[in-house]
Amino acid sequence: MTIILVSYFLILLDNSVIFTGLPSIAATLHLDAAGLSWAQDAYTLVFGGLLLLGARLGDLLGRRGVFIAGLAVFVTASFLVGVAPTGGWLIAARGIQGIGAAIVAPSALSLLTASFPAGPPRNKAVAWYAATAGIGASVGMIVGGAAAEWVSWRAGFFINVPLGIAMAVLAPRYLPAVNRHRGRFDVIGAISATLAVGSLVFGVLESVDRGWASPVVLGSLVLSAALFVALVMHERRAAAPIMPLHLFADRRRWGAYAARALYLGAMMGFFFFTTQLMQGALGFTAFQAGLGFLPMTAVNFAVATAVPRLSTRFGNGALLVAGIALTLAGMAWLAQVDQGSVYLTGVAAPMVLIGAGQGLAFAPLTSFGIAGAAAADAGAASGLVNTAHQLGTAAGLAVLVAASAPVADLTERVSAALTWGSALLATALVVAVVVIVPAERRHHA
Repeated sequence: MTIILVSYFLILLDNSVIFTGLPSIAATLHLDAAGLSWAQDAYTLVFGGLLLLGARLGDLLGRRGVFIAGLAVFVTASFLVGVAPTGGWLIAARGIQGIGAAIVAPSALSLLTASFPAGPPRNKAVAWYAATAGIGASVGMIVGGAAAEWVSWRAGFFINVPLGIAMAVLAPRYLPAVNRHRGRFDVIGAISATLAVGSLVFGVLESVDRGWASPVVLGSLVLSAALFVALVMHERRAAAPIMPLHLFADRRRWGAYAARALYLGAMMGFFFFTTQLMQGALGFTAFQAGLGFLPMTAVNFAVATAVPRLSTRFGNGALLVAGIALTLAGMAWLAQVDQGSVYLTGVAAPMVLIGAGQGLAFAPLTSFGIAGAAAADAGAASGLVNTAHQLGTAAGLAVLVAASAPVADLTERVSAALTWGSALLATALVVAVVVIVPAERRHHA
């Protein structure tokens, strides 16, 4: 479990470690605003676009071998990011990092389900996986801020190298050699899925700078929709589909994918805008802003580790609803920030609610996303969980940035963005109450 969680943590870390180091990167590599955007977007775009492909590779070629290969790609790319002499080099290396992440992430979750039998052992393993997912982004802020302030922004990426190498060396000894599943590789499905998700992420990311009415953005979104339709039509007939449509037959699973995307959209906006609030309005340094997330991180971890016991007593459905509701309450509170707000009552206190909510919500969202999936579909289900995660972060952040862009004052802009984030969480809560919980009750009836 340590090998899987540390590897997954490195991937999540690199989703956010770059945020607090962006000013240093701009100064060192002479990147403008568009270049800085692509330093993050290259990772997100490739990661999200290749997730379904990475999941299918694990099913066909063996998850342990694919997991190790993905780690090797990720570690190599992390080193290349750390030594980047130019902005173009950095952006290209971030894209290669995304390839490694897209291979490792679904393999990590499917290996976890293969390593622990159904019941309490797997529930505990999934809870730790969810705790890792919950704290990865906030720890990335701390690591990135500390590296940028005390050493260099490059140090945040060099951390991956020794840890990733150690996990790759230990993996053959401790991870189970899961049997390969026979089947042909769905080339058409792989291309369609990769281009469909990639076009969607690209269109959403570009909307931040170009606006939703831009021909480039509209063209990307229309192309994505057409490719998704073509993908569904093809997958209905494919002998070995890359995205088995029967996975969406269970309301718990597709509800979890939808709720996860909405939830992560709100949370990525929370990290992005709260960092700006602390540095731009409260006068925090990059490292202090990273430490500013500790109330959330500490509560999140404490609650997440108690989830297996709470799940046994109350059930995953109740934990999911309570978790989203607590996160919504904290986000709505934080959205009330104004120019007279102080850190303790205006930021730290709402973070406690957000951390508790995230600690409760992530494990059920993960469990429902893979609930009832057959062994042959474990990789595909894991890929869809991670695809929803990445699509949610990319699309949610773009929506919140676009919605708050017309507001000039920083504090008011943060307030507007988090108000929209609260709306995303409210929608996720509706999905949980109306779709997931009733389906779970029927399953156990």
